[in-house]
Amino acid sequence: MRIVFLSPDEPLYLPEFYRYVIEKLSSGHDIKVIIVPPVYKNTTKLDLSLRYAKTFGVKEAAILSFRVIYYKGMDFLFRGRGDVFYSMSAVFKKYGIPYLYEDDVNSKRNIDRLKDWKTELLISISCPQIFKRELIELPLKGCLNLHGSILPDYRGVMPSFWVLANNENEAGSTLFFVNEKIDAGDVLVQRKFPVHPDDTLESFIRRSKRIGAEMVVEGVEKINRDKAETYALDMSKGNYYGWPKREDVKRFLSNGRRFR
Repeated sequence: MRIVFLSPDEPLYLPEFYRYVIEKLSSGHDIKVIIVPPVYKNTTKLDLSLRYAKTFGVKEAAILSFRVIYYKGMDFLFRGRGDVFYSMSAVFKKYGIPYLYEDDVNSKRNIDRLKDWKTELLISISCPQIFKRELIELPLKGCLNLHGSILPDYRGVMPSFWVLANNENEAGSTLFFVNEKIDAGDVLVQRKFPVHPDDTLESFIRRSKRIGAEMVVEGVEKINRDKAETYALDMSKGNYYGWPKREDVKRFLSNGRRFR
């Protein structure tokens, strides 16, 4: 299949995600990647940084900024050496996967590009943009999104944080076909896994991403074999979470959870 992934340029977790997916799928499929900005339209990186600092504190915002700078530095110094990747582009270059940057996934430029590529399957991984109908209906095999929760629970943003803040014993991920509603499409693959008492947000996200990568491979192979059985979500159930407030972070910490 001709598969196009849509992702922000995230250096901490997605390089390993893509390494796994590409190693499993690239020999049997034509894979391309479109990298989008981590923020959308009227929001700037400064806006995002200030909001993060206001919610999680200046110290956590500084640590996150340092980690991103560290990863960029390591990518500059050690790209192409060994099997440790500090950027998504380093993974793509290592495995010969074409990639490019696009600001608006719904733009005519991007729609025309996907048509020219004869895209059969679109897969959104942490893409922060809302897909419009023309984009959703473009690929012959459909448009998938990977969400880090057991949908319809924990729709919205930062499900990993909310699962830990709410002291859940069980978490999960869902690979579903995108429709025009948020986190509401028919489910192709869903997995559940335990939340460990000593899970930090860092360890939990890394485990969730690895399981998500396995689910993407499983979902692609189901579609490729024409065995893509799906089921609809009961949207009368579940819940939606937005960006956390400062008191949510205090509750997260008072529950004994840590960021790293």
